[in-house]
Amino acid sequence: MTCPNRDGTIDERGCIFCLGGSGDFAVKYNGQPMKKEDLIFNHQDAEPGDYIAYFQSFTNTYAPISRLRFLFEHALDDPMFAGISVATRPDCISEETGELFAELKKKHPDRLIMVELGLQSMHESSAVWMRRGYPLSVFEQSLSILKKAGVNIVVHVIIGLPFETPEKIYATIEYLNRCGIDGIKLQLLHYLEGTDLGLLYQWDPEMYRPLELNEYCEIVCECIARLDPSVVIHRLTGDGNREALLAPLWSTDKKRVLNTIRHELKVKNITQGCRRNHESERNSGTAGS
Repeated sequence: MTCPNRDGTIDERGCIFCLGGSGDFAVKYNGQPMKKEDLIFNHQDAEPGDYIAYFQSFTNTYAPISRLRFLFEHALDDPMFAGISVATRPDCISEETGELFAELKKKHPDRLIMVELGLQSMHESSAVWMRRGYPLSVFEQSLSILKKAGVNIVVHVIIGLPFETPEKIYATIEYLNRCGIDGIKLQLLHYLEGTDLGLLYQWDPEMYRPLELNEYCEIVCECIARLDPSVVIHRLTGDGNREALLAPLWSTDKKRVLNTIRHELKVKNITQGCRRNHESERNSGTAGS
């Protein structure tokens, strides 16, 4: 599937940081039963039924319902998979999409059905800058549809967007607490060659300065401190395309990043939700600035 931010429906350039979809190690899926040798190379010790079919690259509800039903139904029927995870854009979740997920949930009560939404930030100024292509109200509408369908909802948040202070990032976390999501993925902003963001970085590396390792780890830990303990953290950092990565180069050493985060949590005695602002959550609205 492609993306409405690339095929001309909304734009043809994609989001400012996008190189053209994700999932560097993705394999084609046509609904046929999968074998272990067909799957990604680094989990061959897992048993059938331990895998999740992750529909990741581009926008995975951006197709006719008949096509989505075919793909998701076959993956849920496949004994190789414990369930499916579908990455998509909030503006590609319709009432019809929600009805399909509800149908699949009813038919496969023993399977995980998870939908991942790319929000990145609650702030409208950041959304416009990154060419996200939809307002916050659309995200909230998609949440309502997916909650009605009864699926697990995971939201992607990018840390390190230019012009976003740590306080703005924490506001996004507190906003998501109010939204009642099930999971979150925290993702470092990568500057990739071949993207518009990469060009901006090459033209003016001071204005578009990537986060340093210690800055990123401190912000991640403070996000954890503000995050509702009921929300499952699915990711603390991410891998950029090494061949295209301009910055930050420290992100290629994932073990070092994770160890630094663990150390920061330990020395600051941070547990998930320990700094959650309940009063702010009760009194604040949901609109971004």
